[in-house]
Amino acid sequence: MTSTTSPATDLKRELGLFDAVMINAGTMIASAIFIVPATVAAAVQGSAVMTLVWVIGGVVSLLGALSIAELAAAYPEAGGQYAYLREAYGTIWAFLYGWANFAVINTASIAAIAVGFARYIGFFVPLTELAIRVVAIASIIALTLLNCRGVRLGATTQNVLTTLKIGALAAIIITAFALPGGAPSHFQPLWPAGTPGQWIGPFGIAMVAVLWAYDGWIETTYVGSEIVDPGRNLPRSIIFSTLIVIALYVLASVAYTYVLSPTNMVGSALVASDAARVTMGAVGASFVVIAILISTLGANNGIVLTAARIPYAMARGGMFFRSQGIVHPRFGTPTVALLTQGVIASALTALGTYDQLFTYVVFAQFVFYALSASAVIRLRKTAPALARPYKTWGYPLTPIVFIAFAIWLVYNTMVETPKDSAIGAGLILLGLPGYYYWRRPRPGGR
Repeated sequence: MTSTTSPATDLKRELGLFDAVMINAGTMIASAIFIVPATVAAAVQGSAVMTLVWVIGGVVSLLGALSIAELAAAYPEAGGQYAYLREAYGTIWAFLYGWANFAVINTASIAAIAVGFARYIGFFVPLTELAIRVVAIASIIALTLLNCRGVRLGATTQNVLTTLKIGALAAIIITAFALPGGAPSHFQPLWPAGTPGQWIGPFGIAMVAVLWAYDGWIETTYVGSEIVDPGRNLPRSIIFSTLIVIALYVLASVAYTYVLSPTNMVGSALVASDAARVTMGAVGASFVVIAILISTLGANNGIVLTAARIPYAMARGGMFFRSQGIVHPRFGTPTVALLTQGVIASALTALGTYDQLFTYVVFAQFVFYALSASAVIRLRKTAPALARPYKTWGYPLTPIVFIAFAIWLVYNTMVETPKDSAIGAGLILLGLPGYYYWRRPRPGGR
């Protein structure tokens, strides 16, 4: 594949459609699908409604993917949403988005996933709490250095890990139906007790958990300046990866239910392991833990690879430290941004504050999703002549429905955890001094 330099950047277009699909799918599939179905079962104890939650959550994510894909094709730049928000609303919203992701959301995500990875290693080798943090930090350092060595190396690693995790999840699904242990009677009850009106609250709780499980479908947009033929490959990768994950998640939920039943899924700490133990015995439980290790490592590799492109894009636009925009002359990667991201994530891991910080600002992710979907509509009006290699299917209904769900999710989070949401909003607004600092006039320009 021939590499060509992206306009206005030193990053090269080296990633094809398969790479982009694997980045997105690999980031979406972490540990949630092995755990969250038990949360859904506890909220709505009826197999039909449980499946419906996963289907609707997938459809909502697909609506977001269909919407953002238009922007990805029109603005194939590093930073993804940062570029879309900048073009639609100006630099302030773009900066707050970049600040929130670099300072807290992505770095705390990396820390949380790394700690999860280390804890599951403890299934095979007992680890103290200190050892868990050391292993987690070691994994962050390893992935950071790997991705500093070149986007091709990082993408190849992602391709291998994502292929393995998809294969492992498919194996869990197939064995659930093929091996003894499951039964159609386990789908009972199909519907929760009570009237449909009584399901709304619990359904909402389950939907929040499911939407977080689907999160990550936008990841490939951050490396938009490194995708070959982005007008075609970016929207395709976003949509294809989302469809793949929807199919896997819905089938996995049905498979777990077939083996365990909704009642037995409630309270399970690791529902996939419990299901595999029924069909394959102790070896099945070990297989699931290995699958989780691969999944968490692959998800973190995807985030490490892509998220560093946000501060890189900010710096190249004069809205962040210049050093964050430096590209390594040999490896062609934003090494300073990658290393800074790794240092922050490692520090959060060492201090043990990642979980709390992530809880505070995780709702903000859907605030920015809503703004980005709204940008599709806004830019149709303000930039009608903009070249759009892909246009949102079902426009304007598709982005409108997604925006409505995103607003509902943010509202639900604020109602359920008002203190955490308020602190999260405060953390985001802490970026304002930085915005005004980088916006100030400077001799010789930025």
